Amino acid sequence: MNATTLLHELIFASAQSTPDAGALTAGQVTLSYAEVGHRVRQFGQGLAALGLDRSERVAVFLDKRIETVEAIFGATCAGGVFVPINPILKPEQIAYILRDCNVRVLVTSKSRLTLLESVLHECHDLRHVVLIDALEETPTVEGCTVLTREAMLAAQAPTHRVIDADMAGILYTSGSTGRPKGVVLSHRNMVAGAKSVAQYLGNHREDTLLAALPLSFDAGFSQLTTAFHSGARVVLLNYLMPRDVIKAMEREGVTGLTAVPPLWIQLAQLEWPESVAQRLRYIANTGGRMPLETLNRLRSHLPTTKPFLMYGLTEAFRATFLPPEQAEQRPDSIGTAIPNADVLVLREDGSECAPNEPGELVQRGALVAMGYWNDPEKTAERFKPLPNTAPGRQQGLVLPEIAVFSGDTVRRDEEGYLYFIGRRDEMIKTSGYRVSPTEVEEILYSTQLVGECAAFGVAHESLGQAIHVIATGPQGGALDVDAVLAACRAKMPAYMVPGTIQAHEGALPRNPNGKIDRKTLSNSIQNKD
Repeated sequence: MNATTLLHELIFASAQSTPDAGALTAGQVTLSYAEVGHRVRQFGQGLAALGLDRSERVAVFLDKRIETVEAIFGATCAGGVFVPINPILKPEQIAYILRDCNVRVLVTSKSRLTLLESVLHECHDLRHVVLIDALEETPTVEGCTVLTREAMLAAQAPTHRVIDADMAGILYTSGSTGRPKGVVLSHRNMVAGAKSVAQYLGNHREDTLLAALPLSFDAGFSQLTTAFHSGARVVLLNYLMPRDVIKAMEREGVTGLTAVPPLWIQLAQLEWPESVAQRLRYIANTGGRMPLETLNRLRSHLPTTKPFLMYGLTEAFRATFLPPEQAEQRPDSIGTAIPNADVLVLREDGSECAPNEPGELVQRGALVAMGYWNDPEKTAERFKPLPNTAPGRQQGLVLPEIAVFSGDTVRRDEEGYLYFIGRRDEMIKTSGYRVSPTEVEEILYSTQLVGECAAFGVAHESLGQAIHVIATGPQGGALDVDAVLAACRAKMPAYMVPGTIQAHEGALPRNPNGKIDRKTLSNSIQNKD
């Protein structure tokens, strides 16, 4: 374990201690820590030679490949700020991000640059486009210098001085409400997160982690930081089908896999080779609650693999985890605070909730982000000073401590374990009751009659809101709506039984981070009504 304070130093420290160890695999190519460290340093000095000023933004619009990692960590090495762009976004969404955070340098490929030709003229702060391709003829972009990676690396300049309080990256949320927000993360945020996650997952130099999630997603990027902090190897995977994930684990001898519930639901329905089960040390879930039925299926495939159930928000990178030994006893819990973080359950007046009393999850500590980029109003809603009535604060402290108020309602049991109830803006208010969509979905999954599902509240004259469910059939089969409704009546109180269950053909829509896109589904209901 290294004791670095800057993001790119995670690689440099491992390169110093184990220079020949494998660090990064993409396809058939594996680079050692010494090789990755050299490429990151060289890329940073190349950016500095372009005139990149301290804390200016460098956008990286590529699929998962070695050049992507080189550019991201090279940006912070230069003293700049990286902005990873999900490769599945549309040109208009990408242009919004480039404009919103005033990107100066765009690192991409020629084919992806072609996709952006119609929108780049809107990005007035963009000055340089760096293409990873070896080109015979360099394309032109109005108002920008376009050059190849090799041409940029031909010139080198000293990089800027950076401290751990400086910005390191801006991660854009998926935009579940309105435009996506840019969460600003410091070097301290990311390095503290890497150390904390590696500590509770027990990552070490012999680990091989599979980076299956987008690197623009905080949990996806965490696969890089925890691996580099631990001196482990990380395998980059651009998968098309869930079966590709299992094939990659078998081929690469993966010991750790982190994924989101929709992917776990699909993976749980596949056969797992014995060689994967023997090698896979842990699985970790993030981005929403894993259905208990899915967890049970995975555990039957992977009897010796440790399951880590996690909860986090981009605004604080990571928040809680459930130790594997508690998965049997508390499978519906999101656990307790990760190392070097404090997670509180507070009332609206800032005082601490009693055991099992619902309240807002509030996180304090080194992982709390620097706010939303250029959005003081939304920042003030989420990032607020802790009141003196909150645990950990004393009235004699003069300077305020900023915590992130998640907007999620949770409860804490008598033993300190947390349970997710729902997002405040997603709670269904029906017949005078407050119903969590997650609770409805969990019961639906337990029937084994649905493949994927999402529950919503829709306006109703007498109930206030009626519960509407969109679901797919189990394992690609047809959905038996009558059977599902009958199972709901047997398992739910009357006020929780869905008023409507709508069959959906094919997988439910995903947002760019691979989660079920609740906003799109909710809009489809409203438009239908």
